[in-house]
This record gives sequence, structure tokens and C-alpha cells, in this order.
Amino acid sequence: MASHRRPKQPNPSYATALTVTAAAAVALSTQSASADPLPDPKAKGVKAQVDRLYEEATQATEKYNGAKEKADDLQKQVKNLQETAARKQTELGELRDRLGTMAAGQYRSGGLDPSVQLLLSENPDTYLRKASDIDRLSARQVTLLQQFMSQQRGLQQQRSQATEKLRDLEDTRKELSSRKQEIQGKLAKAQQLLNTMTAEERARIAAAEDRANRSSDRVDLGNEASASQRAAAAFSAAKSRVGMPYVWGASGPNSFDCSGLTSWAFRQAGVSIPRTSQAQADAGTRISSLGALKPGDLIIMRSDLSHVGFYAGNGQILHAPKPGAQVRYESIARSGMPFMWGVRIS
Repeated sequence: MASHRRPKQPNPSYATALTVTAAAAVALSTQSASADPLPDPKAKGVKAQVDRLYEEATQATEKYNGAKEKADDLQKQVKNLQETAARKQTELGELRDRLGTMAAGQYRSGGLDPSVQLLLSENPDTYLRKASDIDRLSARQVTLLQQFMSQQRGLQQQRSQATEKLRDLEDTRKELSSRKQEIQGKLAKAQQLLNTMTAEERARIAAAEDRANRSSDRVDLGNEASASQRAAAAFSAAKSRVGMPYVWGASGPNSFDCSGLTSWAFRQAGVSIPRTSQAQADAGTRISSLGALKPGDLIIMRSDLSHVGFYAGNGQILHAPKPGAQVRYESIARSGMPFMWGVRIS
């Protein structure tokens, strides 16, 4: 029997980050077998609606995470392109100065040769195509002009790419805003439904959720060895987060959503995996059978691959399950989410 001590509870400010449901500690447990029955059929209906809204919110959260990952990547690309364009602009200015110096020298020595005028042209390509002008240039002048033209084309290309990436970034930011509103709307609606219940019903649900969170203290994980040293290190990091709150869009170290927990844990092991559950589903070797899983393997849940956690051994999953819950161990069979496959990160 494995014993797991829960870490000190985080500062409440962490649990309020990025969520409109900081007060939703009365979130519903999917482990109906351990919950007290709700005597009022109407209360059962509200519970089912809130469960569905929480599931939809977690699904939308993974889409939000994907959009945010894309936005962060685009932001880096835009920054790199702009920095490269700035360097090219500086180089182009320096080259133009050299061309100007050459032209000025020729002017002082007897007038500005027409061949040198093309060196200062805004469109040297046009002049370079004229063989009569090329014949009047020295090899050094031709080389200098070709460098100028190459730098000019490179600058235009960098600016064009940066503009395109900025458009993509703006579209992605709009998607982020839309996903955020969707998540907040579902969580707010879930809270409104909870508020229609009596104080006794809410207390009963809160007690069931607390039991589910506290079950992590006594879960039996067996003695299976982890699939790899890296998986063991990541799983160990995740275990240290038991008791931390679920917060949508959060990736640690003091609050998490489902894929935020797994990606954070693998980072602690020196391994970079994608941010979203859908991308993590293809991040390693696929394990089709529950019986073939080892502690530290990822578990992909739901048909849309919108949930992920760690296989913990003995039929248990370690995960950040839903709004209002904490990082905890649960029986896979009782999680309320269908198992799709496992992923082994080597």
C-alpha cells in the first residue's frame, strides 16, 4: 500500500488565476459511486448539466491551449523576422554609404559616370540588366552592386514574411479571445446552476468532491516499475503536485489544467512535449492496452482526445480532472471518461 502525503495547499491567489469560478469549490465529482445520492430528481438533473458544462469547458480549454501555443510560437517568429529585417536594414544602409562614397570620389575626379549613377538608384535591377552599363563597371563595382541588390531583396522578403506572420498572429489572438469567452461562459453557467440548488445539496456535493480529493492520501499504486527513467522523473514531479488546484489554461507550478500538468512534469524531467492533450496523444509510442501501461505513461481520454493524465499503476490515473477539483489520483474505470490509448515517452 503506497502512502502519499499531500503538499501544503497553495496560496488562494493561485486558484483564482484565469478563471471565473474561484468560488466553485463545490464542483461535482464524477465518481458517483462514492457520492451521497441526491434525493431530489431536480438536483440530479442540475448535477448532470453541470458535469456536462465542466466537460465542455475542459474540451474548450485544450483548444484554447492549442491557440495559445500557436500564438506564442508566432510571436517568436515575428520577433525573429523583425530583428533580422532590422539587421538587414542596417547592412543595407552601410552598403549604400559605401556606394555613395565611391560615387562621390568619381564625381570629384571628373564627374559622375552614368555607370556609377545606377549604384545609387532605387531600382538597380533595371540598370544591371543593361549590358552597356555593366560593361562600364569594374569587377569591384559589380560585386558591390550585387551585394546591395541581394540585401535589398532579402530585406523585402523579411518584411513580407513578418507582415504575413503578424496577420496570422492577429487571427490567432482573436481565436484565443473567443475560446476564453467560451470557457468563461460555460463555467459561469455551471455556477449559476449550482446556485439554484439548496445549501444542503451543495454541501453534499462539496463533501463528495472533498472525499475524491482526499482519496489520493490512501491510493494503492502497486509496485510496477516506470517505463523509463524520464517517465519516472516526470511522474515523480507530477506526484509532488497532488493537491494543487485545477485552473484552466494553467501549466504550473501551483495550478494546472490536464495537459498543463503533464507538460510541466515532463519539463521537470528535461523533456519537452506538446502543450495540448491532442498533440500529446501523438508525442510518443502508442500503447493500445490498459494492461500494457506502466507508471509514467500518458493516458489519453475521451474520443476527442481532450483529456490527458499519467498512468499511476494499479488502474489509477494521476491527473488534473476538472474545474473545482485538485490534482489527484482516481480509478480510471470510475473517472467517467473513456480510455483511448496510452503514450510512452522514451
